[in-house]
Amino acid sequence: MTDEQLKAAPGRILHFPTVLGAVVPVYNIAGVTTELKFTGPVLADIYLGKIKKWNDPAIAKLNPDVKLPATDVTVVHRSDGSGTTYIFVDYLSKVSPEFKSQVGVSTSVKWPAGVGGKGNEGVSGLVTQTPGSIGYVELIYALQNNIPFGSVQNAAGEFVKASVDAVTKAAAAAAPNIPADFRVSITNAQGPGAYPISSFTWLLLYEEPRDSAAGKAMVDFMRWALTDGQKYASDLGYAPLPASVVMLEQATLDRIKVS
Repeated sequence: MTDEQLKAAPGRILHFPTVLGAVVPVYNIAGVTTELKFTGPVLADIYLGKIKKWNDPAIAKLNPDVKLPATDVTVVHRSDGSGTTYIFVDYLSKVSPEFKSQVGVSTSVKWPAGVGGKGNEGVSGLVTQTPGSIGYVELIYALQNNIPFGSVQNAAGEFVKASVDAVTKAAAAAAPNIPADFRVSITNAQGPGAYPISSFTWLLLYEEPRDSAAGKAMVDFMRWALTDGQKYASDLGYAPLPASVVMLEQATLDRIKVS
């Protein structure tokens, strides 16, 4: 949440990272089975509507061994506000000043181009059904729906395909600088092997919940999620939290006033 959103809330809100996830560029191009490579600026230009054909020189230069068709690019984005969109545009705004000035960073933005789908499932469905399309979804949706997704160049210049390990490396690079309130962006992380469109996903809890019993239940759930629950993350396409972050969160949970 932004500072303004926190001030407008009816009570003090605490952020608790639960796991780490990735957002991936998925595509549907007839005849192309090779994994495509993207840079942040190229993805930004696609979503700005500047790159209109799949055989555009900017894409072809990154993928010299792929026979790219002269098919129109159909841009697919979220039609609803979402954390997935926030992560994606946060990354694009870091690597493209033009994208930052024209679109910006929010859970819901005014897209210059494309068609919208509701939820990760809506974007996945549109990409699957639309030849020549590109979209962005959580890693787990690409894996579950068997949709091809590309590798993205990270801050170290490496082309990295999203994986639990690559997301963990992004978190490890950011871990020493995580603020006490856990509100941190780890897109475009500096570490080698780090996947650049990675993020924490959070639960938001009131420091002084109105319903003490419900508040206690959430605190108990978070304590489980931060310990035994972490082992389930990888099988669901998410990366577990660094141990240092878990320790900080457990201490922060003590601040929640429940009986």
